[in-house]
Amino acid sequence: MVRFSERANSIRPTGVRRMFDMAFDMAGDDAVQFGLGEPDFQPPSIAIEAFTRAMNEGKNKYTTTAGLPALRQKIAETWHHRIPDLDESNVCVTMSGTNGLLDIFLALVGPGDNVLIPEPYFPLYPPDVVICGGDPNLYPCTFENGFVPTIDDLESRVDDNTVAILYNFPSNPTGGNVTEAERDELVAFASDHDLWLITDEVYDRIVYDGPHVSFLGAGYDKVIMVQSFSKTFAMTGWRIGYILSPDMDAMAQLTKMQYYVTACSNDAMQYAVLEALERAPEYPEEMCAEFKARRDLICERLNAMPGVSCHVPTGAFYVFPKVDVPGMNSEEIAMALLEGGVLCSPGTSFGATGEGHLRFAYTIGREDIARGMDRVEAVLAGLRGD
Repeated sequence: MVRFSERANSIRPTGVRRMFDMAFDMAGDDAVQFGLGEPDFQPPSIAIEAFTRAMNEGKNKYTTTAGLPALRQKIAETWHHRIPDLDESNVCVTMSGTNGLLDIFLALVGPGDNVLIPEPYFPLYPPDVVICGGDPNLYPCTFENGFVPTIDDLESRVDDNTVAILYNFPSNPTGGNVTEAERDELVAFASDHDLWLITDEVYDRIVYDGPHVSFLGAGYDKVIMVQSFSKTFAMTGWRIGYILSPDMDAMAQLTKMQYYVTACSNDAMQYAVLEALERAPEYPEEMCAEFKARRDLICERLNAMPGVSCHVPTGAFYVFPKVDVPGMNSEEIAMALLEGGVLCSPGTSFGATGEGHLRFAYTIGREDIARGMDRVEAVLAGLRGD
């Protein structure tokens, strides 16, 4: 009899991926794709050229576990506006932000520990905690509060076994963000309870209507940041990111975990990312300008539909509207939209508090957004009997 670990049996495929896989069977190639959060841009051409050049020059070997020193130093310098004395020792390059998340949880979480996780959540957060022997301790980020948690909700959930709290701003799936005042309250909560503060800021360069509000350098050093170049430089398939902390004890443990998870990141790719940071630093802002135009279009269309309301997100490239069709839950609505040629994600793919919501990723062109919104409007009208 084939037996698998309780760990493996307790993990289920994410709802986002399940909807994506079903789309090809139910909607065909004509489906308008609002499902996956993947920019429809290519990495900067100079980075692609640098990648090829590095491979041709023989940079196809192991690097140090923490990554190419020049790249780590450059990454540290990009955060000097928050903490001026950061250097390469505060950075570990990872095979994507998801690799970084696993490193962090492996370093911090033991059996019986719990981690405060936002809900709605990026689908990897709770399973990663479970894989490490801990328990996800979910706190709500509600539509009514702009997808920002309240301190009362956090206080009601923290206990003696809570070792860390994770914040994700700008947020996947909601597009929600924090003000400096809200950030300071959330930092104070972590400090008051002596928790590790894990901050997922992979969308820090995709921010609208104001500067990015970071949890790094906000008066608390027990902070670990997870980052990725997937979204900001359109490198999703490259699988490269990093973790950063001002706490050197943390960096030693995180780097050790990185060795046992993947040994090190890709050699030639690190030279390509360094080239992007040095010679195309404005590239994320160029993408962001287009995403903002798409955001304005999709939010205008959604908020004009009966039974639909959504916040205009201030970051990332997702909207998470409330969609009310009497007698139907979010998965049923998403399936009806899929049959109508639109792929989106039901809110429950991101936790139970996502019920009543859908997630649309506006990572497609404006013409396709308009075409998709025409279909959404028609399907919802039919479901309501308008």
